[in-house]
Amino acid sequence: MTAYNVVRFRTKPGKEKAFVDAHEKISLNAKGFRKGALIKTGERTFCMVGEWNDMDSLAAARPMMIGILDTFRDMLEDLGGELGVTDPVSGTVVAEIG
Repeated sequence: MTAYNVVRFRTKPGKEKAFVDAHEKISLNAKGFRKGALIKTGERTFCMVGEWNDMDSLAAARPMMIGILDTFRDMLEDLGGELGVTDPVSGTVVAEIG
């Protein structure tokens, strides 16, 4: 069953362009990964959305995704509320809208 992951970020002041540039260079060659998109949601705020074949594929790729995060972690601001620099969620599709 198709799964998605969504990760919310906020960049440090002056780091937006570098953050976007870093994402343009990402190649996530993980089994089951279909596609992803970085979405600008506000001033210095972004969400990354990934589409996966299933939750098993997504779960297996988490170490690789953390490795990618580590390459730009220093560009991110703590989100507060004990979240750290990311606010990730994921799950399987329960309804498709078209």
